[in-house]
Amino acid sequence: MKKLEIDWTRCDGHGLCGTLLPDDVWLDEWGFPVIRDREITRGEQANARRAVLACPALALRLTRTVKRDS
Repeated sequence: MKKLEIDWTRCDGHGLCGTLLPDDVWLDEWGFPVIRDREITRGEQANARRAVLACPALALRLTRTVKRDS
């Protein structure tokens, strides 16, 4: 599975990620993204990749989650 992350050193609050992924990203009162803390399903990954590629500041990334044994 994969998860969205933001590089805060790059994010300028353009808000495009919130427009492209409204179910997973919403914008705070200053226009900066807030990411829903959950894994991106296989069916959502294509849209998440498009949002990552569209980010004008290159601040959004899709990372692989590591499952650990209990």
